[in-house]
Amino acid sequence: MAVRKLKDRIFEVGAIDWDRELFDELVHLPDGTSYNAYLVQGSEKTALIDTVDPDKEQVLIQNLKTLHPERIDYLISNHAEQDHSGCIPKILELHPETMVVTNSKCKAMLMDHLHVAEDRFIVIKDRETLSLGDKTLEFIMTPWVHWPETMTTYLREDKILFPCDFFGAHRATSNLFVTKESKVYYGAKRYYAEIMMPFRTIIQKHLKTLGNYDIEIIAPSHGPVYDRPAFIMDAYRNWVSDEVKNKVLIPFVSMHGSTRAMVDRLTSALIDRGIKVKLFNLVKADMGEYAMDIVDAATVVFATPFVLVGAHPSLVYAAYFTGALRAKVKHVGIMASYGWGGKVVEQVKSLIEPVKAEHLEPVLSKGLPGKEEFRKVDALADTILERHRALNIL
Repeated sequence: MAVRKLKDRIFEVGAIDWDRELFDELVHLPDGTSYNAYLVQGSEKTALIDTVDPDKEQVLIQNLKTLHPERIDYLISNHAEQDHSGCIPKILELHPETMVVTNSKCKAMLMDHLHVAEDRFIVIKDRETLSLGDKTLEFIMTPWVHWPETMTTYLREDKILFPCDFFGAHRATSNLFVTKESKVYYGAKRYYAEIMMPFRTIIQKHLKTLGNYDIEIIAPSHGPVYDRPAFIMDAYRNWVSDEVKNKVLIPFVSMHGSTRAMVDRLTSALIDRGIKVKLFNLVKADMGEYAMDIVDAATVVFATPFVLVGAHPSLVYAAYFTGALRAKVKHVGIMASYGWGGKVVEQVKSLIEPVKAEHLEPVLSKGLPGKEEFRKVDALADTILERHRALNIL
């Protein structure tokens, strides 16, 4: 790997992970990722901002050796998750002079997760500063982005924001700065959708706080650096807003064709009414794509066959996932086909309880749907049309 320069005496010294495909054994990474760490050399002191995933420890160490700083006085830990903190013990071993600078919550987590000794910490509070001589670091508490201890570091003189996961994108690229905003937008929206979306109301407040700072560069800990901060900050303001689009998502499973017949009927009916539709066949769907679409969809209609007395397991996961993300959808529908009975409607409603949406009249079909069931599907399309008109999104 190579050291990359942001500004005079400010370097990116982290690692690019081209081959990583799965994060937290949950999140798929179609474009790999990076673990960005930054070395800031002041006239009197030097600070390392975050580290890298333990698997890339040697990359970080080699990059630091390339710069051969006389000492690393401070290691700023913005976030305790191991892909950013995992090499702290090694850095402290190699640099006995280094002190870890973080907030009290992050200190406790680092002691729990990495067994960092208590005497290696300097604990700071919100808006407190740390002088490196001719460079000043200011610490801004940004809890629940996406853990309770997260904070952001602002380099005053150079107007650089180091927000760790905030504004990040899982993207492996040799480009230090954003070169194609459309590609980075995709990665950043997917990252927000899968990781940040449950905390969108808190993020709204953090965006207002950061709006008071003069920021020329945003240097996150995943993906490329933004030298046009308005691009990503405006995107976040849109994503965390209460606004939705004229779009219906239909996550579905069909075992013998009955559920699919209702899905196809609803899809055609919605298109005829001028409503955008996107289907997700849950047997093969990319749930990261689903999360991205649910960021701003107005309506979701879950469709499933009964399996024993409940929904298909893949639909159960999709409903749980939607609830866990606390999606801002305004309306939720349910369509299901059954053989003898069960409690799919109650099950799905309980799984998406965190989503504060209106539940539309469910459509159930005993076996293959006929004229009466299709009439109800058309009525569901009419209801969705009315609701979207009321939202002024058509």
